[in-house]
Amino acid sequence: MRIKIVIAGPRGRMGQEAVKMVLDEPDFQLVGCIDRKDKEVQVPFLAEKGIPVYRDAEECFYAQEVDVLIDLTVAESSYDYVMMALRKQIRCVVGTTGFSNEQLQTMKATAKENSTGCIIAPNFALGAILMMHFSKIAAKFFPDIEIIEKHHDQKIDAPSGTAIKTAEMIKNVRNSKIQGHPDEVETMQGARGASDDGIRIHSLRLPGLVAHQEVIFGGEGQTLTIKHDSMNRKSFMEGIKLSVQQVMNLKEYVYGLENVLDLA
Repeated sequence: MRIKIVIAGPRGRMGQEAVKMVLDEPDFQLVGCIDRKDKEVQVPFLAEKGIPVYRDAEECFYAQEVDVLIDLTVAESSYDYVMMALRKQIRCVVGTTGFSNEQLQTMKATAKENSTGCIIAPNFALGAILMMHFSKIAAKFFPDIEIIEKHHDQKIDAPSGTAIKTAEMIKNVRNSKIQGHPDEVETMQGARGASDDGIRIHSLRLPGLVAHQEVIFGGEGQTLTIKHDSMNRKSFMEGIKLSVQQVMNLKEYVYGLENVLDLA
């Protein structure tokens, strides 16, 4: 039986790639899209395929039989969509970042209460997941770490969800440490980037970039750099496809694609 899918955010560049992926996947069926800005604006392929676009998520969920919501919007609207879907026991695959910790915990509790799968992933590129996994391993041996993440200039949140997730994974295996000279002074505020438990995080936003991150480890007489680059948004589609397949078997919330991959 084909998995019935609704995509929120079909007009964005990620959303358009997701539309193409779902339409090309024989085991998926795109039954509708949610676009809060303009119901009449059609994404390529939607009109000719007869796929309805809803401005109101509740109307969409009422009108269509939905197995999975793929949300690729912004945190402002995504939270409402996901909460509404979970309460209706519609599974969710979420690529939106910028949620508060309180929002994440509420989504986690709602998924559990409704025994409904929900995968929230800061990054769906499989190479990025491996980059984070390898960084966690390296942090056991190199506790001095800086993260540089680079994205297109239309990205709203900084640092990226991937950088935040990378730091979280590293902190699980690394003792707290304040890096650099104890008397270090920023002569220009922000020059050293953000600090998360001593890990420095730097965000670049420039046209021409898509999604890139390098984690640099320093040790006596050596450095180690673990780097991943997404050259286009197709790089995220394999992870979204995998997440849709995996979320069908879940009855709870999962944060991070690495938790549904066999990385042992």
